[in-house]
Amino acid sequence: MPGTGWHATVADGRVRGLLRRGSVRLRTTVVATLVVAVAMVVGAVVLVGLLRASLEDGVEDAVDQRLESTVEALDGGQSPSEVVGDDDDRFVQVTAADGHVLASSTDDDEEAPRVDADVEGTTTVESPEGERFLVSSDDATVDGDDVTVVVGESTEDVDESASTATRLLLIGVPVLVVFVGVATWFVVGRAFAPVDRITREVDEISGADLHRRVSAPPSGDEIGRLARTMNRMLERLDAAARRQREFVSDASHELRSPTASLRQHAEIALAYPDRADAASLADTVQAESIRLQRIIDGLLLLARIDERSQAVQSQPVDVDDLVLVEARRLRTTTELDVDTSAVAAARVRGDEGMLAHIVRNLADNAARHASSRVALAVGEDRGDVLLTVDDDGAGIPADQRERVFDRFVRLDEARARDDGGSGLGLAIVRELARLHGATVQISESPLGGARFEVRVAS
Repeated sequence: MPGTGWHATVADGRVRGLLRRGSVRLRTTVVATLVVAVAMVVGAVVLVGLLRASLEDGVEDAVDQRLESTVEALDGGQSPSEVVGDDDDRFVQVTAADGHVLASSTDDDEEAPRVDADVEGTTTVESPEGERFLVSSDDATVDGDDVTVVVGESTEDVDESASTATRLLLIGVPVLVVFVGVATWFVVGRAFAPVDRITREVDEISGADLHRRVSAPPSGDEIGRLARTMNRMLERLDAAARRQREFVSDASHELRSPTASLRQHAEIALAYPDRADAASLADTVQAESIRLQRIIDGLLLLARIDERSQAVQSQPVDVDDLVLVEARRLRTTTELDVDTSAVAAARVRGDEGMLAHIVRNLADNAARHASSRVALAVGEDRGDVLLTVDDDGAGIPADQRERVFDRFVRLDEARARDDGGSGLGLAIVRELARLHGATVQISESPLGGARFEVRVAS
């Protein structure tokens, strides 16, 4: 019927859908049970077939031996009636050349199998009652006349043995399959019990208690590795959340200072309009708004980098040109001695705007901390392009050289000077350098202050 195939397809689809929605424990149990069931059924069929073939080979050997002994007896002078016997499980027939049966192991035609005298090789015949015999024939001589000897052996024992084995397998295979299914269910459940515990523990962890960890089993198996991986993930999340809280706190503090200054000057101007100096107020508003703009721009840039939405436009960039542009700017806007004698031609592939941002932030940082001199240098070193920025300021202590790359981190000396830095410049330098596969290091400068080194693959 056409509907039968459709219903079978729907049922099969429902089973697959149930397995997909079910637990790993259920799917594993079902798959393991099906695999064992198929293997057991195939094995049972093969086993019964091999058993039957082996028993039939034994019967065939017995037929050949009985035929050989019968032919030898007839050739030795015994009469046909003496050699045929009367065993119910064996059939012996001696036939003359004209087809006349000289002797047979059974005188009842209804029990004797019908065998042609010219049968060749070993074959299977049936008696009128349906009993199967394996028969074979050969020629012999009786009183100088040629006769044909046909010997058969009943396969009743073969059929009974195969039937007994089949019945036992029909009982044993389902029992074994059920046992495998139950054992798989409990074994998989026991194996996945730690996973359920880890799932419950992770589900209970909220953003407020990322310090919690899941209990990791001492074993080195996949579940133990899963628990340790979850704990490492929680450690990263906890560290990221902690950095975010610190970032928000520092950003709030940094933004509060210029906004408070603007508010203070505005309140003074409103309270004492006759004493307010418009030029001074405008200068203050301009300076604080520039400071706010720098902080906001830095935050937006870092946010884009964190979200991996800051695209890098790779193109050939002359780093020496960028450095010389910044050197001219520092000479114009400051009274520092800017040394560019070590600037050599150097080209890399990268984003020109980002690389210019790196150079500007390092130059501004050096200018804020220098006493009187800044040195900029560019050159090739071991196949890379090396940019160095030196100043003759107070330098950076060795234990603070990594910390200064954190966001909103300014050392006490820099904060006390209130030099207008946002605390984001060096953090931006490291992030932009990382996008270019570059490294940034701090060391002691020959000028006495700090040296920043940026190494970019050429």
